Amino acid sequence: MTQRTALVTGGTGGIGTAIIRYLARQGHRVATNYRDQAKAEAVKELMAKEGIEVMLVPGDVKDPDSCEAMVRIIEAGLGPVEILVNNAGITRDTTFHKMSYPQWMEVVNTNLNACFNVTRPVIEHMRARKWGRIVQISSINGQKGQYGQANYAAAKAGMHGFTISLAQENAKFGITVNTVSPGYVATDMVMAVPDDVREKIVAQIPVGRLGKPEEIAHAVAFLTGEEAAWITGANLSINGGHYMGW
Repeated sequence: MTQRTALVTGGTGGIGTAIIRYLARQGHRVATNYRDQAKAEAVKELMAKEGIEVMLVPGDVKDPDSCEAMVRIIEAGLGPVEILVNNAGITRDTTFHKMSYPQWMEVVNTNLNACFNVTRPVIEHMRARKWGRIVQISSINGQKGQYGQANYAAAKAGMHGFTISLAQENAKFGITVNTVSPGYVATDMVMAVPDDVREKIVAQIPVGRLGKPEEIAHAVAFLTGEEAAWITGANLSINGGHYMGW
């Protein structure tokens, strides 16, 4: 397998960490951004114990200048970014009639506008090199909506609109662009939900359990591989049967 440079945003979270692990074990050079240095160093230390080296770079995905600087640091240290996983995301849940403008914009900026901010500095090198893999980590709630998540659902749905447009523009340059839409995964964020609420969620999942971060990472690793060259513009739902759309 050809060794490539991969950037995984939001790599200090549960799904992000699993994606880093998978890509590194495939032999790729992997970098991630951080805002909380202590948390990032803890992840790096954990990875080092598993024999995995990850490059940590300060970067705020909401800020295009910060993203530009982040990408240039990675290029200088590891080489041009050929695999990009736009994974960074947050929630600021409340019903829309109570939602403030900052709650709306913080989610849209972090989950959707970040796709522009991080992808823009890498896309031209991918086009020049005639190879690239871009994956957006969206959500089941971008497909079906969710009570109290108008901001999150809108941003996550927008990520796939970004995917299919970018896929059309760049297919002839050997670049694939796809979306992965996880259902409810056993990350710290989901496990922090009250037990009774989480039990109700699990009861709606035909498989009968929460997903594992590794199951999402496995799909990302597949889509970023050499063998996935004919898959582009797709949205892969990984949700245990919780939502079954066309």
